[in-house]
Amino acid sequence: MDQPAIPVKRVVIYDILYDIVIPAKAGIQIRVTQLESGQWTPAFAGVTRLEMPLRPCLYIMCNHRHGTLYIGVTSNLARRVYEHREGLLDGFTKRYGLKRLVWYEQHETMQAAIRREKQMKAWKRAWKIREIERMNPKWDDLYVTLNQ
Repeated sequence: MDQPAIPVKRVVIYDILYDIVIPAKAGIQIRVTQLESGQWTPAFAGVTRLEMPLRPCLYIMCNHRHGTLYIGVTSNLARRVYEHREGLLDGFTKRYGLKRLVWYEQHETMQAAIRREKQMKAWKRAWKIREIERMNPKWDDLYVTLNQ
């Protein structure tokens, strides 16, 4: 599918590349990569990491190895983790300094991701740690690998 011939301004914010489009009548838009479609979608309040496809994800943030854990769900993992890292979201992760993405799991639907989130929040802490260490034994920050 061909993209519309609309002027695109490339902007880099915190080492992240964004394509900003300002068509004459449609308002500001951001090009979001959507696996097959590559559509132009309306901008929203917040930032989209262009390279990361939009897909429901369950994720775990922490402050350090075996530290405080936060389980969340989102349709845009890169943007949400960026918001946590920069302290843009008030709440638990900001209060406890949880800036490290240590685990995530993609889902086909948001309902499936929410169902799994509720299931995992009921788990014992040891089970959550075991799940993290299966995917990420060194508890590395996975944020830097999202677009590789």
